[in-house]
Amino acid sequence: MTDANLITAAILGIVEGLTEFLPVSSTGHLIVAGSLLGYTGEKAKLFEIVIQAGAILAVCWEYRVKLLAVAAGVFRDRGAQRFVLNLLVAFLPAAVLGLAFGSAIKARLFAPVPVASAFIAGAFVILWAERRQRRNPGTVRIDHIDDMRWPDALKVGIAQAFALIPGTSRSGATIIGGMLFGLSRTAATEFSFFLAIPTLFAATGYEFIKNRHLLASGDLSMVGVGFVTAFVSAFFVVRGLLRYVAHHDFIPFVWYRIAFGVVILATAYAGLVEWE
Repeated sequence: MTDANLITAAILGIVEGLTEFLPVSSTGHLIVAGSLLGYTGEKAKLFEIVIQAGAILAVCWEYRVKLLAVAAGVFRDRGAQRFVLNLLVAFLPAAVLGLAFGSAIKARLFAPVPVASAFIAGAFVILWAERRQRRNPGTVRIDHIDDMRWPDALKVGIAQAFALIPGTSRSGATIIGGMLFGLSRTAATEFSFFLAIPTLFAATGYEFIKNRHLLASGDLSMVGVGFVTAFVSAFFVVRGLLRYVAHHDFIPFVWYRIAFGVVILATAYAGLVEWE
């Protein structure tokens, strides 16, 4: 394992942690970053999925008190039981569709140009959702995740399934979907964090078991570096995003997504960058 490989792992880990919980698509950023760094192929896809576990652990650490309380009360407390049921219901749509179509999606859409197109399309969806909630504040029915019921969770889960398309953004789909279905911006963001735990752990575990033969013992240090840097960068993003959404909307991310997508498409069609 060379120093260059470890630097690549650190960069990709930071990219994963910084983008996993923002409405900008971590998968899209990793695909583009991997193409720029020359780290592509099946092993690269597996690496990018495995280091998601570092970002998820950052959420688990930030919400450790809530998660421990739910675990302690899951057999006797109705609130804890409803919370677990909501996560399970919201998790299922993406899990079922991912198993059915995941391989086809990875084969056809895991490339910078499709990602850039999804970036731009997703930006306009976010813009529409923000303007809708601003014009109609009465559409907000749920200010706290403990007030959610399973039909609310199912709607957010269906929205999350759109994130199977790389560049859409899992967090963006769940947050904006939650807002469209009556959650406040803060509640939608927090539920997105919690929904990431079963969703990303399941994806990481499934891909690792299925493709672990791609990793050799020499790759462990690279995975370790990516895991740690993803955890550290995600930890700061989770805390910062909660403070941000308390007083701001997601419009800045709209312009970022459009600019990011336009740059990728322009450089691709002008032949300035040979995106892989």
